[in-house]
Amino acid sequence: MAEGLKENLRDEVVAAIKTVYDPEIPVDIYELGLIYEINVFPINNVYVLMTLTSPSCPAAEVIPEETKQAIKKIEGVNDVEIELTFDPPFTQDMMSEEAKLELGFM
Repeated sequence: MAEGLKENLRDEVVAAIKTVYDPEIPVDIYELGLIYEINVFPINNVYVLMTLTSPSCPAAEVIPEETKQAIKKIEGVNDVEIELTFDPPFTQDMMSEEAKLELGFM
């Protein structure tokens, strides 16, 4: 796959992830800093390593599944694997400036 196509697909994956919100926080999960890694493999398989705001997050089953479904809607994506981790644990430092502003932390 040409590098440009791979980057374009990665941008589409990021855009799809930005449509997913934690139900308790009015900021998308990408800007919250919940996405640790995005890999697009040559046959358009997508791997996302992500976390949640806490291991006891009430939306623990919903957010990863919503993320997977949002990515699967992208034309050309084959398979999507979402892996959850809590290492390193989420902290407010992981939020983008946009998220911090939206939530009143700046």
